[in-house]
Amino acid sequence: MNDVKALIGTVMDIRGVRENVAVLIEGKCIYDIIPADKIREYDVDEVFGGEGYLIIPGLINSHTHVAMTKFRGLGDDLPLNTWLNDLIWPMEKEWNRKELRKWALLGLMEAVSNGSTTVNEHYFLAGEIAKAAQELGVRAFIGQTIMDLVDFPLAEPKEGFKFFKRWKNQELITATLAPHATDTVSRDLLEEIGNFAKKENALVHIHLSQSKEEVRKVRKREGLYPVEYLQKINILDKNLIAAHGVYLNNTEIKLFAKSGATLAHCPTSLAKLEGSIAPTMQLWKSGANISLGNDCAASNNSLDMIEEMKIAAILNKIRAGPEQVGAAEVFYWATLGGARALRLKAGIIQRNYLADLVLINTKKVHFLPKGYYLSHLVYSAKGSDVEMVFVNGDVIYNSGKFPKIKTSFSDL
Repeated sequence: MNDVKALIGTVMDIRGVRENVAVLIEGKCIYDIIPADKIREYDVDEVFGGEGYLIIPGLINSHTHVAMTKFRGLGDDLPLNTWLNDLIWPMEKEWNRKELRKWALLGLMEAVSNGSTTVNEHYFLAGEIAKAAQELGVRAFIGQTIMDLVDFPLAEPKEGFKFFKRWKNQELITATLAPHATDTVSRDLLEEIGNFAKKENALVHIHLSQSKEEVRKVRKREGLYPVEYLQKINILDKNLIAAHGVYLNNTEIKLFAKSGATLAHCPTSLAKLEGSIAPTMQLWKSGANISLGNDCAASNNSLDMIEEMKIAAILNKIRAGPEQVGAAEVFYWATLGGARALRLKAGIIQRNYLADLVLINTKKVHFLPKGYYLSHLVYSAKGSDVEMVFVNGDVIYNSGKFPKIKTSFSDL
């Protein structure tokens, strides 16, 4: 064994809790999980954590626009279409590469410091976001936003395909295809994206039924609801990650669940912008895969997946009933649900799985009484309780510091 790290504490994933254990990391993967008192039998180079620490799988932030951190606090309390068309898009058309990379890095830093080890990003000038992610050391799935039914030069379709070809085989970066939404991308272009994705075995990341206006436009143009439309053009399958899904009807829920696609649930963002959330529990109980995302700091106002779990649980209780959704479901969505969506061997703490891990300091009043680990993580914890974040076995966040970043904060 070479360059072995050990995380000591209580391990929790969706399968349950194991106390007083050590997670051994060798290279990019988990080598073993052993009783903590057996650690002396191994040649360990570095030890982290100890009594009072909780070790969880890295949180997978399955729908993000990290550079939109620049717009935090602008346009609060506006409906989605006004917010997007009148405020956000005009500002986004002014992006330059340097400015976008700066804000992408800041957004990624915020996400990582709150426990995200992976982001699934959908935005413009995607190459700059990829460079920021590489510098930080975070795992990132990134697609260059594509649309042709809106006059938006930064979303030129050829740039999306160009980005994919340039970045598809990079360490920690996985290129995806990112059509904007069912109402902003033409049928011909969406079919071209779907065919390209199948040829490349690529993931497709799209906004779906995020507003009533989107549903209205698709029905008028295609004579179908958005999920029916995606099925008809053969893009609704296990490689599709669809964000939001607020206005799915019962027929669409059944089609979506049967397809194997993933709904990236962003409850805070759409509750704020639309005053509603997706029929997530109907999808879940129909067999659909669900993941969790923050969306962006312009609509969510933070990039904190621990906070998102709590809000997801509470908002879904309002919609489906308090007994229908609990901490276990949302913890699954934030970990293994995201891993399934992105085809990652992650989301649980097990030998040979990726060493994407989060160390949480539970030596705080809001983790009392002791022992209720799942409840406390989802309903009591805060992103600031995250002490260390590991990706591919490397420390990328440690108590407010980002060891891999070379950029000076004075340059940001």
